[in-house]
Amino acid sequence: MDGAAAVAEWLDILARERRASGNTIEAYRSDLGLFLGFLARHLGEEPDRAALGALRPAELRAFLAERAGQGDSNATRARRLAAIRGFLRHLARRHGGDTAALAGLRGPRAKAPVPRALTPEAAKEVARGIGAVHDPERAMQPAMQAARDVALFTLLYGCGLRIAEALALDVRDAPLPGAEGGLRVRGKGGKERIVPVLPTVRQAVAAWLAQHPEPLPDQPLFLGARGARLDPAVAQRALRTYRRLAGLPEHATPHALRHSFATHLLGGGADLRAIQELLGHASLSTTQRYTRVDAAALLETWRQAHPRAD
Repeated sequence: MDGAAAVAEWLDILARERRASGNTIEAYRSDLGLFLGFLARHLGEEPDRAALGALRPAELRAFLAERAGQGDSNATRARRLAAIRGFLRHLARRHGGDTAALAGLRGPRAKAPVPRALTPEAAKEVARGIGAVHDPERAMQPAMQAARDVALFTLLYGCGLRIAEALALDVRDAPLPGAEGGLRVRGKGGKERIVPVLPTVRQAVAAWLAQHPEPLPDQPLFLGARGARLDPAVAQRALRTYRRLAGLPEHATPHALRHSFATHLLGGGADLRAIQELLGHASLSTTQRYTRVDAAALLETWRQAHPRAD
């Protein structure tokens, strides 16, 4: 079996048995095509299964070095290495051989992106003003759509939810005025957490429920125009439209409201461990990204305010 046939076999298994997405399949196809091309040049011939099973770490490092020279970022090279690891392990399991080339090989670390938060004023503006956007292509009354969107984006900023978490809520979960306790949220991996709810969030949700066409306990809290659970893409499109109308920055997205929630809490003196719990992060290191954002904002304030900053 030549290298190309082995790659096709592995990608077929990923698609059929592991239900990998089409984007993942195409990315791995490209990664392994580059790798086989490199090996053909390096070895002087197209690699077959035996040659692939006899690879050494030095050959994988040489491939990654060549890709770095071609301008690949750390994140791209890390993904290419992940594709190669999976492929070589598949060959060893399915056809025998070893994975000596992978022993002790560490991929480049992708730098974690720094969250981009909105200013407190911009975040509040989104929550207040999003109701001004109406999509005429959707068969939902303007007042109903406005109440829904204001409730959704107020909830995202006021409670720091991921948009998927907010849209997964049912009517029975709605945090209403006068209710005791926080909002129970199911996050990644099915992990539940309780987040406190501000009065303004409760009021916005109550205003939406007054417009909700079928506020039964088991119905989705946030509905689309056709009565099904609201699609995240619809909410994202509404915010894209609004940020252009309001002159907000391009990074004003639903997820930026979650970043803003965490950054503004940290800037107000909240404990990092408490923010971790509120966001539902499994690791404190994920939450610590917000300290970099806050430190950058503090430095910028110093540069603007200190008389000797120039």
